[in-house]
Amino acid sequence: MDPAPVPAQRARAVSTVHLREIAPRLTFQAHPVPTEVKIELVQRLVRAGVRDFELSSFVRPDLIPGLADAAEVFAAVRAVPGLTLGCCIGNERGLRAAADAGADSAAFLLSADEDFARANVGRSTEESLVELGRLAAVAADLGITLGTYVIFAWGGPTGPARGRAELEPIARRLVDIGVTDWVLADSFGYAAPPQIRELLDTAAQHVPPESLTVQVHDNRGLGVANVLTLAELGVGTIDVALAGSGGHPAMPGQRGGGVCTEDAAQALELAGHDTRLDLTALVDTANWLADAGVPGLGFVRHVGPVPAAAGTTAALTFAWKNTTHESEPAQ
Repeated sequence: MDPAPVPAQRARAVSTVHLREIAPRLTFQAHPVPTEVKIELVQRLVRAGVRDFELSSFVRPDLIPGLADAAEVFAAVRAVPGLTLGCCIGNERGLRAAADAGADSAAFLLSADEDFARANVGRSTEESLVELGRLAAVAADLGITLGTYVIFAWGGPTGPARGRAELEPIARRLVDIGVTDWVLADSFGYAAPPQIRELLDTAAQHVPPESLTVQVHDNRGLGVANVLTLAELGVGTIDVALAGSGGHPAMPGQRGGGVCTEDAAQALELAGHDTRLDLTALVDTANWLADAGVPGLGFVRHVGPVPAAAGTTAALTFAWKNTTHESEPAQ
């Protein structure tokens, strides 16, 4: 599985935006597929220029059976040079399995929502913080970078939105523990750009922006707008999910997809940023994923990218072909 050359940065780009692809974890935890489909997805994404993945989770297979093959997926992908491979973990067993599999980093599943924390990992938020402190010492011995999610940082899955007041005590605890690589997740799509700015301002008082990853979900159609705001704010990494796919077994029937990779990539490029991704290859892969029976969202894959000045006819032909894509699964 040889990586494709990364496209050269365009002269007009004002910055390079680092996107991490999380579909291999977020999508297949809710929509199980054979291991070979997961590996092929990664192969296709690498050819599209993706270099950073959240590849899977090392969690109990009886709770998340769709990711029971995490070690096999890592074994197949690990040999590809130039990739950064992360995963999720919920306890020491998962952390050790991640290190054994060759993961570059592991993100602890810390939830800002108490009910979801107990449903997801069987511990309260406070108990999870205590466990994270213990795991930080284990990770140091294993030589693996340990970060943490803050799931539902902006609110959800029920109740009012969260903001500065709710994040501040969690942020102070995380700094005290010594864990400063954070994935702030708008897991239920509560935030619009003003709320994104407020919480990022709070986080930046504790950790540098480059150590932050932000994961916005598109439940309410705000994902691409939030991605543009995150790029403007200079966040280190933005999480995206091919075709807007994803979900969570603890929230059956709810939309749980990440912001659509191909839609976000197009918006960023049109805004003058460089994603170093091949949009056409992303769209082809998103349609391939749909053909594999995985439900998703997104716009660009249905109508094609915005035509460039040179090659408008080809772009319009592409748009027509994708508009008539017949194998689209029901949403």
